[in-house]
Amino acid sequence: MEGVTNLRIIHDLPAAGDWNMAVDEMMLETVAASGESILRFYQWEQPTLSLGYFQTLEDRRSHPASLNCPVVRRSTGGGAIMHDHELTYSIAMPLADRWSPAAVELYDAVHGALVAALGKLGLAATLCLATDPGLHEEFLCFRRRATGDVLVAGHKIAGSAQRRRQGALLQHGSVILAGSACAPEIRGMSELGLVVCSASLASHWTEQMQQRWRDTAFQPSGWSADEHQRVSGIQAARFSSHAWLARRSVE
Repeated sequence: MEGVTNLRIIHDLPAAGDWNMAVDEMMLETVAASGESILRFYQWEQPTLSLGYFQTLEDRRSHPASLNCPVVRRSTGGGAIMHDHELTYSIAMPLADRWSPAAVELYDAVHGALVAALGKLGLAATLCLATDPGLHEEFLCFRRRATGDVLVAGHKIAGSAQRRRQGALLQHGSVILAGSACAPEIRGMSELGLVVCSASLASHWTEQMQQRWRDTAFQPSGWSADEHQRVSGIQAARFSSHAWLARRSVE
């Protein structure tokens, strides 16, 4: 790829699950239309369970600890995620970008930068080298192991999923900062030796991406009024709709 690629970088305040998923969907639409790239860091205003696209709403009953939490459905696959004490990110880019043609390349690019950032902060992390098919049916994503996941002492602390649409790619994922009472079987970084706030981790992570993506201009940005309006429309039509939430149950 010749020249410099511009990448908008946005830090959002904690928000409801349906809003967060609608923003990620809007990012995918924006990139498909404009050809720009966007990197977003965000959190959740309350503990929220997100189902993978191919999971059913009834599946959540297999996990009693999270039954009282709000639930949303992602547009990406994989297992359910208990979003609580975590840093979430999403990145959307044109499929013509050097990282996007093969799924594993973007996973490794983003997760590799995270591993380096954690190393700078004093936590030794590695990338998972192979998918474990024996864990594929686990309800929670962080009980599964896939190639490119980020591991600390054998515990998965970061994972991502992708979706492609009209010449653009969305990748989003979670980094578990600390364990949650709503998913007591999952350990976070604080239980594994590193206590770090989301802002500090996002800063170190971004710095490592910038060092690796020398031909990318990281530009601090925010959402326009038009983008906010589009998010509201997507939220109402899809992610806050019970029909969307329960769709896998009736197909």
